[in-house]
Amino acid sequence: MFSCVKPYEDQNYSALKRACLRRKVLFEDPNFPATDDSLYYKGTPGPTVRWKRPKDICEDPRLFVDGISSHDLHQGQVGNCWFVAACSSLASRESLWQKVIPDWKEQEWDPEKPSAYAGIFHFHFWRFGEWVDVVIDDRLPTVNNQLIYCHSNSRSEFWCALVEKAYAKLAGCYQALDGGNTADALVDFTGGVSEPIDLTEGGFANDEAKRNQLFERVLKVHSRGGLISASIKAVTAADMEARLACGLVKGHAYAITDVRKVRLGHGLLAFFKSEKLDMIRLRNPWGEREWNGPWSDTSEEWQKVSKSEREKMGVTVQDDGEFWMTFEDVCRYFTDIIKCRVINTSYLSIHKTWEEARLRGAWTRHEDPRKNRSGGCINHKDTFFQNPQYIFDVKKPEDEVLICIQQRPKQSTRRDGKGENLAIGFDIYKVEENREYRMHGLQHRAASSIYINSRSVFLRTDQPEGRYVIIPTTFEPGHTGEFLLRVFTDVPSNCRELRLDEPPHSCWSSLCGYPQQVTQVHILGATGLKDSSTGANSYVIIKCEGDKVRSAVQKGTSTPEYNVKGIFYRKKPGQPITVQIWNHRVLKDEFLGQVHLKADPDDLQALHTLHLQDRSSRQPSDLPGTVAVCVFSSTSLTAV
Repeated sequence: MFSCVKPYEDQNYSALKRACLRRKVLFEDPNFPATDDSLYYKGTPGPTVRWKRPKDICEDPRLFVDGISSHDLHQGQVGNCWFVAACSSLASRESLWQKVIPDWKEQEWDPEKPSAYAGIFHFHFWRFGEWVDVVIDDRLPTVNNQLIYCHSNSRSEFWCALVEKAYAKLAGCYQALDGGNTADALVDFTGGVSEPIDLTEGGFANDEAKRNQLFERVLKVHSRGGLISASIKAVTAADMEARLACGLVKGHAYAITDVRKVRLGHGLLAFFKSEKLDMIRLRNPWGEREWNGPWSDTSEEWQKVSKSEREKMGVTVQDDGEFWMTFEDVCRYFTDIIKCRVINTSYLSIHKTWEEARLRGAWTRHEDPRKNRSGGCINHKDTFFQNPQYIFDVKKPEDEVLICIQQRPKQSTRRDGKGENLAIGFDIYKVEENREYRMHGLQHRAASSIYINSRSVFLRTDQPEGRYVIIPTTFEPGHTGEFLLRVFTDVPSNCRELRLDEPPHSCWSSLCGYPQQVTQVHILGATGLKDSSTGANSYVIIKCEGDKVRSAVQKGTSTPEYNVKGIFYRKKPGQPITVQIWNHRVLKDEFLGQVHLKADPDDLQALHTLHLQDRSSRQPSDLPGTVAVCVFSSTSLTAV
C-alpha cells in the first residue's frame, strides 16, 4: 500500500534534511512560507500571528507525550472540528497513524542529540489515487505564544499541530480547512472509501430491524480497522455549534472511538443471562462538553454493568469530551454517520478481501459531439451519453459492488480563491453480455448515486450476474474536471473505459467486410419447455456470425426468465440470428429447440413470441415451448 509514495511538489524529505544538517540551519519551507498567504485565501488577517517553532513555545517539545491518543486533540480557532474528529479517529488506530506519521521515532525530538534536529517533518496522505509525502517546516502560527489551530492537551506535544500544517499545505492554506468534510479527511488518512449514512432519512431511530442491521455494519467497519464519525446537521447559521439540552453540539463532527455490545448484569448472572446492549463511544473534538443523557459518564445506568466490564470499556467520569451512548440514542439524536472502510485487498487476510479497479478519467469539452465528454446528468438526454463510460462484469450469481467516484481536490489560495467542487454523480446500466462499444441509448438502470458537490460520491449496491456500464457525470453539461473511479467487487470485474462508438475501420475491412447493421437481441424468457419431473435446467444461446452470448442456467422450471441481451454488428444482415435453448445435464446437454430471427430494421414489431423448432434444415417441425424475444435493428451502428 505504501511501497510507492510520491514526494509532494518534488520535495524530498531525506535530501532536504541532510542538506539542513550539513549547513547547520533549520528548514524553512519555500512552498508554504510563514506568511499570511499560508493562513488565508481571502479576507484580512485577524490579530497579529507570530510563527514560532515548538522549541520557542515550550522547553521540551515532543511529537508524542505518553503515546498517541484521541484525548490529545483540541480544536483551535479555525472551524475544523471535522479535521480534528478525523484525527481523533486516526489516533485510535495504531496501524493507520503510523502510516500517516512515517518513521515517527526518527522524527521525534531527541534531547540527547540536539544536532539531529533540523526543523523539518513529513507526513503521508492519500490524494487522488496515490500516497503523497508532504514536507513541512515546524514554524506554527501562534497568538500570545499559544497555538491558534489544532493543539494537544499537553503544551509540549506537537503531532496534531504538525499533521494539520501538512494537511493545510495540501489544501492551500489554513483557512481552506474551515468547514471541511470529515469524510474527505478519513479517506486522505487511509486510502479507504467513505460511505455517508443519513440517519434521519433512513428512519433508523424508529425501525429496530434496520437499526440492528446498521449497527452490525458499523461494528464490522470498526472491527476491521475502519474510521467512523457522527454529526448533527446544522440547518441555519445560528445552529452552527449550538449546544442542545442533551449536551450534544449541532454542526459539529464527533469521532466514534469504540463500538461494542456491552454485557449487562454482574458476576455469573451477566454471563448466563447474556443480555447485551449496542453501545457507541464518541468524542467531542473540543475535549469537553459531553452528552448528559442515559449512559453519560455519571448516569445511574452504569450500575447495571459490572466493574470489570466498565474497566474494559475505559469508562471515566471526567469531562474529557469522551462518552458512551446506546446506538438507539445515536440514531435518535445524530443525523449523519460517516463510515470509512479501509478496503482490504490482501490475499493473506482472514477477513473478506476486495478486488479493486482504479481508473482515472476526465470530463472534457469538445465541439464534436463524438469527442465531447462533458454531457451532464440524465436530465440532459441529448448529451448524457457523451460522458465517459466504463464497463465492468459481475461474475457471481449476485455480488456486492462498491463504487466511488472522486473529483481531483482543488486548492484554495490567495491567487485563485476558494477551490469549489463540481456537483457530480453516476448512473449504472445493465447492458448486453457482449458489449464492447459505448452506449448511445437508454437501457435498464440498475442503480444510481446521489448528485452532490462533495469531493467524492459513494454507492454500495447488490447486482446479479451480468455486464454493466457506469456513466460518471457532472450535474450540468459543459463542466470540466478530472476524476478517479474506484470499483470494488468480490472477484475481478475487468473494469475498463469504453472509448470507441462503433467497430473501428481497419485495412482488413475492405477484404473481410465492415458491419452494415447493428442488432440488439433481448431474450426475456420461455414457457412450456419440454419438462422433466423436476423441471428443466435450461439456458439460452444467441448466435450471430460466429459471435455467441449465453445466459446463466435457470434451474428447475419449464417457464424460465432469462433476461439476457446480446448486441451484434452484422456484416451479412441477410443471415438470420439463431436462438437456441438447451437443458443442462451432467453428461451431455439436451437440445430443447431453436428459432431464427431475421432482425430486419423495417420490422417495427419489437416483441416476438416464437414457437421452438427442431434443427431440421428442410422442414423444421415445432417442439414444445415458446420463447419471448425483443429485437431492435438499425443501419446506424450508433443507434443502441
